[in-house]
Amino acid sequence: MPPPQKIRLGDLLIEQGLLTAEQLKIALDEQKRTGRKLGRVFVESGYVTEEGISQALARQLRIPFIDLRNFDTKPDLVRLLPESPARRFRALVLDRTPDGRLLIGMSDPTDLQAYDEISRVVRSDIEQAVVTESQLLALIERVYHRGEQITGLAKELTAELGDTPVEFGDLLGLTPGAEDAPVVKLLQTVFEEAMRLRASDIHFEPQEKLLRIRFRIDGVLHIQTEADGKVSSAVALRLKLMSGLDISEKRLPQDGRFNIKVRANPVDVRISTLPTQYGESIVMRLLSQNNGLLGLDKMHMPPHMLDRFRHALKRPSGMVLVTGPTGSGKTTTLYAALNELNNPEKKLITVEDPVEYRLPGLNQVQVHEKIDLSFSRVLRTVLRQDPDIVLIGEMRDQETAEIGMRAAMTGHLVLSTLHTNDAISTPIRLLDMGVPRYMVALSVHMIVAQRLVRVICHNCSEAYSLTPSEREWLRYELGETVDQQNYRHGRGCSHCANTGYQGRSGVYEFLEMSDALVEAMNHDDPAEFMRVARAQMAGQTLRSDAVRLVLSGKTTVAEAMRISNQFEE
Repeated sequence: MPPPQKIRLGDLLIEQGLLTAEQLKIALDEQKRTGRKLGRVFVESGYVTEEGISQALARQLRIPFIDLRNFDTKPDLVRLLPESPARRFRALVLDRTPDGRLLIGMSDPTDLQAYDEISRVVRSDIEQAVVTESQLLALIERVYHRGEQITGLAKELTAELGDTPVEFGDLLGLTPGAEDAPVVKLLQTVFEEAMRLRASDIHFEPQEKLLRIRFRIDGVLHIQTEADGKVSSAVALRLKLMSGLDISEKRLPQDGRFNIKVRANPVDVRISTLPTQYGESIVMRLLSQNNGLLGLDKMHMPPHMLDRFRHALKRPSGMVLVTGPTGSGKTTTLYAALNELNNPEKKLITVEDPVEYRLPGLNQVQVHEKIDLSFSRVLRTVLRQDPDIVLIGEMRDQETAEIGMRAAMTGHLVLSTLHTNDAISTPIRLLDMGVPRYMVALSVHMIVAQRLVRVICHNCSEAYSLTPSEREWLRYELGETVDQQNYRHGRGCSHCANTGYQGRSGVYEFLEMSDALVEAMNHDDPAEFMRVARAQMAGQTLRSDAVRLVLSGKTTVAEAMRISNQFEE
């Protein structure tokens, strides 16, 4: 294919009827004033769309226009053009043509320098296709994983450390050039990749001869890279310095937090260290401050459950509990509720460890056990602050639970969380903690149990045939209609890092303390309470809601089975 020829974009758009001469004159004046690219001025002025410009170029050059929104890339071909020139020239290797040429998607196929340089780098004849710049940049973010870069930086750090001890000065940033030290660049790249992949946690796990780095994405751990074990102590030391932990203490667990900016995005990091056989295991929870709070309408609750939940939140007093294991989205649900309840007529106070979300209008208190600022101590003072609504981060002990329930019985709406498997077992758990039976019966109005399931990637979703075990599992809920339904899964693509999933959705069950349940709670036999509760919740359990998402095509049977095993054990 001959190299591209330069085209006057304005004249081309006028010729194809997409732009007027007057609009071109205005845009040229704006370009001279601001220095922006002419095509960008056209788009931002609303004269023509980005896709319209790309299609016009494709028609003029007689090359294809490709919509990248649903395009599946081939990782082995993408890697032929490294990330740096791909970003610089706004280009990506998309496919290989039948005659062996590489098909290159470019936002500006008239760029002669880019054409020559790409041909040199990929060492192949190339064919061009036109793509929009915004779609191209979004795809570049997805397809260029930083795993190889992280591995390379880890090797660089290993080579620099050799067998010599780590210098504290370098890690503290006190020596010239410390900001360019391999350990700093390694951690910076790890954080950037974690945020790009929407990871909730980063795990540094020292093994006998290596350091394993894993990310938790959509609730599941994925190995990112494995580095030489020599770097473990340097990484641990740097992270402990960043979070203000005791760098001389390696025998005891420590907890801390620090704030960083990743590509101008502020991130609150909670860090936990644990001494293991081969070094300190470090886990960091990432809380992006730019992620806005979800409203209750965005929580994917079934409509009838959402109506009941909102009704409970409108009560002036009583307790609403959200239960589930760590990482099941309990705090997100409670803050969605607080966001809806937050108005100038109400005083809202939260007592948390730690404060995970910052919401204007709330009075948020961080407990601090080291100085005896415990949940129970803060709560006693909070109730003298004339609150209308109180959020208790977690019911950790009998004293905290009893103070919260007394508040719920004396005119306050109390929201809190508890670690239980399902809604039915929650009142029994409170009794086991030593809370008086009458207090549980009179104060608790609603219990919400929840889990998070991974959602099928919409870009690679396709029809799916059940396995025998999946069919048998579904038969419990669907009976003989199990084979009359349509099922889907994700085959894996560049949009979802070949996992078949992208994002998560909530699965819920509700238990309202009806008159029958309150009466059953007053009996000494917990089996009677369980029997009445199961009858009341028939067809409205976590399992039922998970199957609802399967039938709507939002998640897979395997994913529903995975989260169901957590509460059916």
